[in-house]
Amino acid sequence: MSELNLILFGPPGAGKGTQADRLRSDFQLPYIATGDMLRANVKEGTELGQQAKQYMDRGDLVPDELIVAMAAERLGEDDALDGFILDGFPRTTEQAEALDKQLSRMSRRITAVLLIDVPDREVIRRLSGRRVCVKAGHNYHVDFDPPKHDDVCDQDGSRLVQRDDDQPEVIEKRLVVYHDQTEPLVDYYDQQGILRRVDGTRPPAEVHDHIRALIATLRLEEDV
Repeated sequence: MSELNLILFGPPGAGKGTQADRLRSDFQLPYIATGDMLRANVKEGTELGQQAKQYMDRGDLVPDELIVAMAAERLGEDDALDGFILDGFPRTTEQAEALDKQLSRMSRRITAVLLIDVPDREVIRRLSGRRVCVKAGHNYHVDFDPPKHDDVCDQDGSRLVQRDDDQPEVIEKRLVVYHDQTEPLVDYYDQQGILRRVDGTRPPAEVHDHIRALIATLRLEEDV
């Protein structure tokens, strides 16, 4: 397999960041998150960044064509020539179609779309259980990594709080947006035969092993 071009999908709290870090280490691939890419262009004052900033300053969404153009430039950099991991892009079928066209112009294609599947109720349990200390930002979880004393940081004794975006009602709204945006993309990539589902409820090491096995299978199929 000459290139390993991956897209990571999954709801908030699915563990995409954890898996992206492991895959980046495994295959020496750049991890390209849309938000980071957009902020970098704005901060560096690139031509595309300046155009995007005009929309952002007005509180408008950055148009698809600008995001796709930024992605094309990023994917053309030296560190992404052997492959990449995309997260947070594409978000719509229109963006997916534009990305496919752009990659085709570069004689490239998406190798696999990895959907880390986690039920909504598990997402809510994971995110709503997070706690952070007000002094230094140390993280805990009421189920998975609880402090020794309720609502008190083990390391500095400061108060533990639940962030606003970890409130169950906020998470539910984020999930509505995720499903609205992602379900059409799941169908889009499933029809292309490149979607692979991964059970995100399993421990992170098992999720990683499953993804590695999927990639190994893809490579074997290409060599046949």
